[in-house]
Amino acid sequence: MMVSTKGRYALRVMIDLAENCNGGYIPMREVAKRQDISLKYLERILPALVGARLVEGIHGKGGGYCLTREPSGYTVGEILRATEGDIAPVACVECDAQSCGREDRCRTLPMWKELKERIDEYVDHVTLADLMNRKEA
Repeated sequence: MMVSTKGRYALRVMIDLAENCNGGYIPMREVAKRQDISLKYLERILPALVGARLVEGIHGKGGGYCLTREPSGYTVGEILRATEGDIAPVACVECDAQSCGREDRCRTLPMWKELKERIDEYVDHVTLADLMNRKEA
């Protein structure tokens, strides 16, 4: 499984908003500057986060983005799923996967299913607050 730049940047954006909102809205350009993400790329990430109701945005003067809940109320899993879709390691264990015709005799399928369960369990256990509290390497 490879998390794309979109998913990695979404996590950075969420941490940035959590650390800088202070009850107000943060302009997208400020987040882009602090996180060294192009404004154009950020314009692709934020709508996914808004659509998943992870952040809310206001347009115009005084507008920007802010979290919809406390950092401890977000999991890495939900943030990644909002931007990446299903985070399955292989296509055959994705949520809406079509049966490949080998399912009944596939010796690797149980391993892939278990790996997906472990990935989901881990990313659904780590919160945005946990990431904020980790020291930089």
